[in-house]
Amino acid sequence: MKTDICNRDDIDVLMSAFYKEAMSDETIGYIFTDVAKLDLDHHLPVIGDFWETILFQNGVYIKHGRNPLEVHGALNQKERLRPDHFERWLVIFTETVDGMFVGERADFIKLRARAIASRMLQYVGLVDSGPISFPQAA
Repeated sequence: MKTDICNRDDIDVLMSAFYKEAMSDETIGYIFTDVAKLDLDHHLPVIGDFWETILFQNGVYIKHGRNPLEVHGALNQKERLRPDHFERWLVIFTETVDGMFVGERADFIKLRARAIASRMLQYVGLVDSGPISFPQAA
């Protein structure tokens, strides 16, 4: 019987399952393995801190001193991230959550993942369009 995401251990199990699927996916797997050259031993604790902060609002991610938008912007400079990449990421993420958990936090993490994917796509679109100039205040 599935339960809700209750603690950091649940997040760690979820992220391990998600990255196992994502890294072997024919649409986005190469981004993790060939482009980002993701080291899961290093990445899983960081991404676990990110989602722990999102779900439990405890601020543990701040110790990493990094902005996920900038990280993905830098990745986009190596390999253009397209809408279908983010769509596939979201499908895998959602299916992984649904396969393992049910409940309020499970619903919330999927909602936040959708918002994050949308924001990342907007951000890398801005990076692709070159420097942004803002109008001078009058």
